[in-house]
Amino acid sequence: MHCPFCRHADSRVVDSRTSDDGSSIRRRRQCPSCGRRFTTVETASLSVVKRSGATEPFSRDKVVSGVRKACQGRPVSSDDLALLAQKVEETLRGAGSAEIDAYEIGLAILGPLRELDEVAYLRFASVYQAFDSLEDFEAAITSLRSERSERSERPTAGPDEGAGS
Repeated sequence: MHCPFCRHADSRVVDSRTSDDGSSIRRRRQCPSCGRRFTTVETASLSVVKRSGATEPFSRDKVVSGVRKACQGRPVSSDDLALLAQKVEETLRGAGSAEIDAYEIGLAILGPLRELDEVAYLRFASVYQAFDSLEDFEAAITSLRSERSERSERPTAGPDEGAGS
């Protein structure tokens, strides 16, 4: 790491800390030449491999803009979209690969979008999964309905249950 003050080619790590969200490492460094200290922040890069074979850095903004179109006219806030993009990035980083296929990003969007807004999910899925008939929509709606009924049939634990009384 070059010193930003004297451009010396080496530096010594004095302190390392993980960021609050665990996505980066903050390092305090000291230059052995001029003795000045500086901070660096290290993050793991995540690249997207597009259909054309080109790669580009992952962008939460691109996830948000793609999903925003599906959410047009729906009761979904900008904060909801930002949280969805964060969940998608966490899922992709959790896969442990530095390069992610663009198709995988779409798959990672579908789950959180379904939880956020079912209509927006259907809109996104219809384009992403190339629905080309009414049967495709019917199958997706049937799947959503069955998941909804399964959720409503699950027993929920009361506040005193499982507390080890």
